Amino acid sequence: MDDLERELRELSGWLETSDPPEVATRVRARLAAPTRHRWRWRYPVAVALTALLVAVLPPGRAALADALAGLLRFAGITISTSSAPVMPTGSPSPLPAQRPAGFDEAQRAVRFPIRVPARLGTPEQVLVADPDSGGGHRVATLLYRGGALRLDAFDGRLDPVFAKQAGGPGAEWVQVGGRQAIWIGGPHPVSYVDRDGVVRTESARLAAATLVWEDAGVSYRLEGQLTRAEALEIAASLG
Repeated sequence: MDDLERELRELSGWLETSDPPEVATRVRARLAAPTRHRWRWRYPVAVALTALLVAVLPPGRAALADALAGLLRFAGITISTSSAPVMPTGSPSPLPAQRPAGFDEAQRAVRFPIRVPARLGTPEQVLVADPDSGGGHRVATLLYRGGALRLDAFDGRLDPVFAKQAGGPGAEWVQVGGRQAIWIGGPHPVSYVDRDGVVRTESARLAAATLVWEDAGVSYRLEGQLTRAEALEIAASLG
């Protein structure tokens, strides 16, 4: 067994696979779907494998894996790593229909439980954004430290909510509560993806270090001037 095969066998312990899909039916459905929906990758196991290969393979083999992992989809967030990011300029606009709300009001506005990290305590402000036709909001945001630290929560079953370009330190796989998470350890551009799958470039901004994870069908995005250890502690304290 060579090094590559051994590394792949070790990676298998990270993957949680479901029953094999009925491929022929899915391919026919995808071909029949409108073109604008075909880019949405719904195979997180394959995405996880290619991303992990980038982290563990030696430089020569990692270059090939990096090409395969140029577009990662994890926990409702699309991460581009294939090219140098274009840094946004100007002041970003808020998320669609973003508004402040009291905690109880925000909980009624979203269709998932809003959980507060014990390490951070009561948020200074709560925001909700992107309502649907039924009045349910897609995103709830908890703000701390004058807005410099934020925790976005959104339905992890939805199509991508945020789009990132991971330049500089890139994306690194970590664990939160025994589950996979992604840590981006430095500034990177981030944009909002609306309900039609369109990237809202007017909301693009430069994000701080970010931890992304999913728990009980809800995706979380913690952003701020944090070390990886601090971010993991906060995530682990989610109530």
